[in-house]
Amino acid sequence: FNPTSPDSTMKTSAIVALTLVASAQGFAPASQGRAGSQLSESLFDKVFGMDLFEPVKDQNNYGARAKKNLKVGTIKDGSSYVPAGLSAKQYAELRAKEAKKKQENYERNVKKAGVYENYTEFYKKRGTDTAQAWKKDINLGHRMAKTKYDWSGKKKETKKYLGSK
Repeated sequence: FNPTSPDSTMKTSAIVALTLVASAQGFAPASQGRAGSQLSESLFDKVFGMDLFEPVKDQNNYGARAKKNLKVGTIKDGSSYVPAGLSAKQYAELRAKEAKKKQENYERNVKKAGVYENYTEFYKKRGTDTAQAWKKDINLGHRMAKTKYDWSGKKKETKKYLGSK
């Protein structure tokens, strides 16, 4: 054994370093284990708590279509589909006419939105609150809708055309 040899000096240095690390580790606080990965709220709560209408609260209200930038695409001659028998200009006019009709129908329906009949008034008019006469009626108290045709089966007695006299 030669204490001045480089091998023994390296071994001694390694032993001293390990001893210092071990003694320092004895005074260090114990590790807490893995860092917590607990979410503040569950995934279910996070997903179902989302408000998809947050940016524009009234985007799904009836009549909100007027606020949106909806338009019919333009027809370009030669690069857009045009039905046989029509020119690009005719087809564009037809599409514009249909879009206008659709918009007018939508506006007409928006005006009717939120207009309700008072059920109490209907109930009293039918007589349900005082008597049961409505139960004996042929339509059981329901209002009958007008139809285009007469479904009673009766023949209309109308004057026949006798020609030009």
